[in-house]
Amino acid sequence: NACFAEKRVRVSAYVQPASEISGPGICGLTRPLHVTALQGGAVRLNSRSTLDCSMVAELDDWVANTLQPAAQARFGQPVAQINTMGAYACRGMNNQIGARLSEHSFGNALDIGGFELADGRKIVIRRDWTRGDEQTKAFLREAQGGACERFTTVLAPGSNAFHYDHIHVDLAMHGSSRKGLRRICKPAIPTLAPPPDRDNLPEAPDVEEETDIAQLKRLPGDNTYAMHSGPSVGLPPQPPRIGREKAFDPASIERALALSARPRPPATIRDDGAFDPGEDGEPTGATR
Repeated sequence: NACFAEKRVRVSAYVQPASEISGPGICGLTRPLHVTALQGGAVRLNSRSTLDCSMVAELDDWVANTLQPAAQARFGQPVAQINTMGAYACRGMNNQIGARLSEHSFGNALDIGGFELADGRKIVIRRDWTRGDEQTKAFLREAQGGACERFTTVLAPGSNAFHYDHIHVDLAMHGSSRKGLRRICKPAIPTLAPPPDRDNLPEAPDVEEETDIAQLKRLPGDNTYAMHSGPSVGLPPQPPRIGREKAFDPASIERALALSARPRPPATIRDDGAFDPGEDGEPTGATR
């Protein structure tokens, strides 16, 4: 399919092609992938998941652009493992007999039960969605929000009674509108707490108004600026200005250049043996 043609997923030790799955019924995948890790092995899955190529590509993007930045901001470390609760399975929606087939039946969905950070800390959606600390709850909502930008269906705790312990993501087709693909994202994402400061630096002091360098006042007759409303300290005397006629006199400049360009003749020795440097740079007796 297009995902393989566009090389959105690269086969590796962690993403391996599997045999076609056909049935029962219309369940199955033409080109399934067995996935044990994302991001080139950097983020493990707790169990091997059978998924369609497009799902693997979107999961990889979600981990790189949402999950890891959020984990670094909230906890100062990356996610090392995603704990899944279901990938490919030929079954009805919400595991209900007689219900319409779930996107899991086509390897087009993944259920996520939690995460493990690099230091071994476990984040469990069933527990931490409502009872976690402020940063953990904010991290889980960020994970959901980023998923809603990439997947067409995202159901988290609070969406219905069946998703109290995991986040379900899939790429089901819900039609389109003038704004693009229709998406289902439940529940609504609340306002999140800001990430903690991790540089251990104190807050910058407020700049006092009388030393605010953003407000500059130009000094009359000068090309410099002084800080607005600052104390008067006086200025050193400025050098006298040279009038334009003295600063630039073409005739005097030409005379100076002519004299400097004329070769200086060597000095002479007079008849009495004295050294004579000559006048105006010319030896005695020289003709003009």
